[in-house]
Amino acid sequence: MKITDIRFGMLRVPLKTPFKTALRTVDKVEDIVVMVHTDDGHVGYGEAPATAVITGDTHGSIVDAIRHYIAPRLIGQDIADLNRITKLIQGTMEKNTSAKAAVEIAVYDLWGQLYGAPLYKLLGGGDPVITTDITISVDYIDKMVADSIAAVDRGFESLKIKVGKDIGVDIERVRAIYAAVEDRALLRLDANQGWTAKEAVYALHTLEDAGVRLELVEQPVKARDLEGMRYVTERVHTPIMADESVFGPAEVMELIRMRAADIINIKLMKTGGISNAIRIADIAGLYGIECMIGCMLETSISVAAAVHVAVAKSDVITKVDLDGPSLCAYDPVDGGVNFNESEISISDAPGLGIREIRGLEPL
Repeated sequence: MKITDIRFGMLRVPLKTPFKTALRTVDKVEDIVVMVHTDDGHVGYGEAPATAVITGDTHGSIVDAIRHYIAPRLIGQDIADLNRITKLIQGTMEKNTSAKAAVEIAVYDLWGQLYGAPLYKLLGGGDPVITTDITISVDYIDKMVADSIAAVDRGFESLKIKVGKDIGVDIERVRAIYAAVEDRALLRLDANQGWTAKEAVYALHTLEDAGVRLELVEQPVKARDLEGMRYVTERVHTPIMADESVFGPAEVMELIRMRAADIINIKLMKTGGISNAIRIADIAGLYGIECMIGCMLETSISVAAAVHVAVAKSDVITKVDLDGPSLCAYDPVDGGVNFNESEISISDAPGLGIREIRGLEPL
């Protein structure tokens, strides 16, 4: 099974409600879909969102990176030589992690198809059913409370609360949501780099003193402020999770060395795909550090790949934040992973199991 062509499409899917964080507001998914074709007629699918404020990737840069730099090195490569192909992808150029991830996901999809097995089984196996949280966007307090109650009523047992806009209002948001769902759901906060280190400590001390129990707080300070992350981690009881501070294995090792966070958030669009995600999980496991697996605003194409990784690495990846498909108004994918509210399950189909993608615009 050798690579013969790499094609592109644009996938646009509206969200059920606008997605609001401290960094941006989005009302629809607009992602680049990558289709890797082989000489025996198989197609592997990958996907990449344009998340310029986090990864630096735009739609144009994703397509150009793949078309002009990555694809020429992959044409003719044998899918069986997986390690060689992933090394080629990662070594083609600096950064451009979302572009690399889209191609890697498609290649891993083909690798599973080559051996006629679901990807998670080739990565180590595991229970093919996992549970995700769901995101509650930044909004007026009453709206966030209502959204939280509605999510719990739909069966979600973990809520990821977006904060980071205004420290005083953030505290009131969390207290109100906690009072509304205290015994029915775990709360995870995500500040998306919206606080200073001192603000984070103040907010978390205030919430802890008020009896608000949080499962974790994600990326309270700027991505490059590892000293600030350590400052917060050392001064609060609530576990602190690094997200934007950690893209690849080297950053994970530095964060662990500094003891700057308690948990690491793995996202394929930051790591450049599956190969580095597995390396991060293995490094974290060596040091007894828990991981979460998360996603950007992605559909069930690339999120399916993250699900397979989560299942195969469930000894280290103990928390799941793969709600992208649940936020979409509909699922454009036939086949693949099944997303049913908080429950995500994998079929026995080879690779990612994707049969067709509806509404794909050729590029």
